[in-house]
Amino acid sequence: INLKMKELLEYILQGILGEGGFYVTEEVDGNFVRLLIKVEPENAGMVIGKGGGTIKAIRCILRVKATLEKKGVSVNLVE
Repeated sequence: INLKMKELLEYILQGILGEGGFYVTEEVDGNFVRLLIKVEPENAGMVIGKGGGTIKAIRCILRVKATLEKKGVSVNLVE
C-alpha cells in the first residue's frame, strides 16, 4: 500500500479516535509537507497522549515516510 502522508496520518488517527472527530489539512510547499490535525477539544488528549507520547510517535512515523520520499514534514495539532 502506497499512502500519501495525509492518508497515512488519517489512517493512524482513525485507529486512535475511530471514524470522524478529526480533520486533517495538508499544505505542500515544494518538498515540505505541513499537516494540521483539527480535533474536538475532548479528543485532543487522546491524540497527544501521556506526556506527549502519542503525538511524538505519530510525528516519528511521518518523519520516516518523509525521509523515504526525500521530503520534510511537520505535524501540528490545532484545537
